[in-house]
This record gives sequence, structure tokens and C-alpha cells, in this order.
Amino acid sequence: MSPSMQTFLRLGVSRHLSPRFLSTSSLISRNSLGKSSPRLTSTYSMQQQLRNITQSRNKMASNNAAWIKAAKSHPFVVEPAPLWTPEANEILVKNHAVAINPIDGSLQASGWWPLNYPTMLGQDVAGIVVAVGPGVTSFKVGDRVVGHALGMATKRNQDNGFQEYTILQTNVTAALPDNISFEKASVLPLCLSTAACALYQDTHHKLQLPTVPPQKSTGKTFIVWGGASAVGSNAIQLAVNSGYEVITTASPKNFEYTKKLGASQVFDYASPTVQEDLINALKGKTSAGALDCIGGAPQGILQQVLAKSEGSKAVASTKRGWPEPPEGVVMYSIFGTTLKDNFVGKAIYNDFLPAALKAGTFVPAPEPIVVGKGLDKIQEAVDLLKKGVSAAKLVVTL
Repeated sequence: MSPSMQTFLRLGVSRHLSPRFLSTSSLISRNSLGKSSPRLTSTYSMQQQLRNITQSRNKMASNNAAWIKAAKSHPFVVEPAPLWTPEANEILVKNHAVAINPIDGSLQASGWWPLNYPTMLGQDVAGIVVAVGPGVTSFKVGDRVVGHALGMATKRNQDNGFQEYTILQTNVTAALPDNISFEKASVLPLCLSTAACALYQDTHHKLQLPTVPPQKSTGKTFIVWGGASAVGSNAIQLAVNSGYEVITTASPKNFEYTKKLGASQVFDYASPTVQEDLINALKGKTSAGALDCIGGAPQGILQQVLAKSEGSKAVASTKRGWPEPPEGVVMYSIFGTTLKDNFVGKAIYNDFLPAALKAGTFVPAPEPIVVGKGLDKIQEAVDLLKKGVSAAKLVVTL
């Protein structure tokens, strides 16, 4: 295939061509009798059509973003942004839904993370592939996808989610089955990535990877503190699909929710006996470790629970600042983008998630609440999340 044809297909513009231009032969066409004959000299060359179509495409397509002009600035300002070009191992996605995470409001309000202003935020996107980078074969133009926008880690504006078009790395992007809406899918990326980093990275719990169908039972038990949270909802499902029993905590109103996700036992996190409840629940079992999705007091509780249990005594936490652990107990902090640099990204997003979503053995959780449509709704959603949301995630459609 000629370089020009490859470029046509990569840009997704081959649909604009007459059928004869999709042939690898650029000099011969067929007449009405089926005989070969030279093309007319007035016919545009493939290169000329490529230039014309690309120019037309660039004029028609435009990008807009919800910008933060400076640290601690409020509100987001919706203004034009470049229409990005994907590089190797990247795709360009037209976003149809973006989800809001607590870190978005935290970054906007405090500016605690070093960002290059003006910038954007947003890590959870779902949409349609409109271009692929050189050499990308795992995705094609027109694919429905969900992916983790990595701008916080890369500090590149093209990698942020709060815009109409986002660049995604292929190893943190999953093909999306037709039966799952963009709104539902958009709740996944950051919290799925965070849970996966804790469970599978060699620097953390190193659990066996999830499969479809789920792995056979390992005979080990994993604790998730905060099972109704977005990270917890993903962690429960990942651990169950990896062959582990899951014990979790939640408020009583979310007991059934966490059990539907796969937890075998659920305890009230606010109960004064929750520490003893967890210790008793682990008696006769082998611990595979614990994940704290909340931070604060649960860190110390989980330390004491694992100190008195058999098996792994490792606790991974989404927040730093834990108390000094008892002898033998190990604490790990989690940064939800590190899976982009190791085997976990591909294992979860490429190998596991598409098949699990299709089979129904993994579901987007928690449920989305759509705040509205358009980039101008991003600020409203970020502010609303600060007031607190339980067993749900706020989403804006685009």
C-alpha cells in the first residue's frame, strides 16, 4: 500500500474518495465495459485529493476546551484549543462524555500540583476515534472507546479530558461494546486505573491479573475500605475477577450495592466495632492485602486488622499521611497514572476490560449522574461534586 493510501486510511478520510482511488494502482481505471484504460489527465491525483480533503477537514473540525488560565482561577473558561495530531501509540478521540473526579476540584482550587498554565483538567473520557497515530493498529477511526486522559502526568494539554478532542495513549484505552453508553463508560478510567495500580503493580500488591471468565479462587481474601466509592467499586470487581474473595466497608444504604459488585461481606465503616468485625471476618482466612480508598482513620484501622491476620500485611492507600504502622505491616501510596509505564495498563485496558464489559463480568460503576451537556457545564459539575456524592459519579456530555 502506498504512503498516500496509508495516510488516507489513518486520517479516516478514505470515505470521501471514489472507489477507484482505493486501489493500489494509481494509473489504471475501469471503463463501463470492464476494460482497463488510462485515467483522464484531468482527474485529481491521490496526493492532490489528500491535500484538499485534509484542508477541508481541518477547516470543518475545531476544538474547544474548558481552560484554567492560572493557578486557583475560577471558573473554567471555554475557549478554542488546537486540534491535536496523534503520535505513535496515540489516538485522537472526539469526546462524547467526560466524568468529574474530586481531584479536578482540588487542582483547580489549590493549584497544589505543578501544571503548565493555561491548562485543562479531566481524566475520564469516552467517545469515538477520529484519527490514529503512525503504526497504530489496535484502534481505527470510528471505534467507540473509553480511556484515561493523562494530562496530569504528562503536563501536555492535548492529553487532558475537559475538551472536545483528546489524545489518548493506546495502552490506557479500551474498546467499548455497543451496549454500553458513553455516559456509563466515562465513570471508569481514573478510578479503574487507581484500583489497578494498587492491585497489580509489582511495587504494590502484585495480585494475579483478572481474566474473562474470572480466575478460579485463590483461597485468599482482599479488603477494600470504601467499597461504594468510585475507586472501591472498581477494586471490588477487579479483585473478584482475579480470583479473590472481597470484604469491604460501606454505609448501610450501600451494602447491597457493594454485594452486587461481588463483595462477600460488608461492614458499616462508621460502626465502633468495625475493626474487630474485620479481624473476626479474616479469622481462618489468608489475607491478600488491603486497599484504603478514603484516607485518614481507615489507614490505622487496616494496619491493625492486617497485623492480627494471616497472610499479606500490605495496605495501599489513595492518600498519604498514615500513622506509623505496626511491625510487619507495609504501607503503599497510589498514583493512578503509573500503569501507563508498565504492563498493567495494557493488561487491564486492552486485554481485560473490553471482553469483561462485553461479557458483563465487569460493569461501569458507580452509576453516572449527567449534570448537563456542553463544556460550560464542567464548572457546575466540579462545584456540585464538592458537596458530596455517594455511589455515583458526575458526568457531562459533549
